[in-house]
This record gives sequence, structure tokens and C-alpha cells, in this order.
Amino acid sequence: MLENLQIADIFAIVAVISSVALLGYFAVKTLITSNRFQKGVNLYQQKDYQGAEAAFRQVININSTNDVVRLLLGDVLKEQGKIEAATALFQEVIQRSPKNPDAYLRLANILMQQNQPEAAKANLQQAKDLLQKQRQPERATKITQLLEKISAKSS
Repeated sequence: MLENLQIADIFAIVAVISSVALLGYFAVKTLITSNRFQKGVNLYQQKDYQGAEAAFRQVININSTNDVVRLLLGDVLKEQGKIEAATALFQEVIQRSPKNPDAYLRLANILMQQNQPEAAKANLQQAKDLLQKQRQPERATKITQLLEKISAKSS
């Protein structure tokens, strides 16, 4: 019986140590991700787009599910003239997260620059619908106004 108690104690100690190690690992990973993300944002604000691209790619390598970083990386790529790569990234975010209005807005912006107003309008409409569903009427109203301007120009 004493032997069973010692084995149970050993298992409990191993479980606690494993849990603490796992928590430590995730804490360090989160801290590294946060620092690199902030570095990317700072570099983007300083218009160091190559540095920002590198920082955002490091964040994505650590946390591949972060769509906010993907959107920012798309912005950086667009600023560097890498329009096809930016477009692909925004489309990827739309595929991964179809209820993300910001991805539609960014894609619409690129489509307008590429003189594709109909495709841009479709993406703006999708963003507007999502914003209305997400109870963001101010942003939805701005998109409505933009859609009206685009329609007025094309008629």
C-alpha cells in the first residue's frame, strides 16, 4: 500500500512539472510572438516595409492562425508593389475566415487600383453586409457611401 502511494505521488509530481513546463513554453512563445508583432507594426509605421515583412512572417511561422498578422503582411506587400502576393494573402484570409470584413475591404482596395470596379464592389458589398451583421453600423455606412460614389462614377 505504501508502495502504491509513492507511485501515485511520483505521477502527481510528474504531472505538475509537465504542466508547469508546458505553461512556461506557451508563455515564452506568446512573449516572442508579441514582441515580433510589435516590431513589425513599428517597422511598418516607419515605412520599413522589408523589415516589417520579415517580422510579420516570423509571427506567422510561430502562430500560423493569426489572420490580423496576415492582413498586415498583405498591407506591407502592397506597399512594396507585390500586388499579386498581397491579393493572394487577402484571398487566403477570406477563405480561412469568411466573416472577416477587413479582408474584403483590403481586397476591394487592390481591385479598385487594378481598375476592376465590379469585383471591388462585390467585395465592398460583402464587407458591408458583414459589418451590419456584426453591429458596426458606422463602418457599414461609410462603405455604403463609397459604393454610391463608385456607382455614380461608373454610370
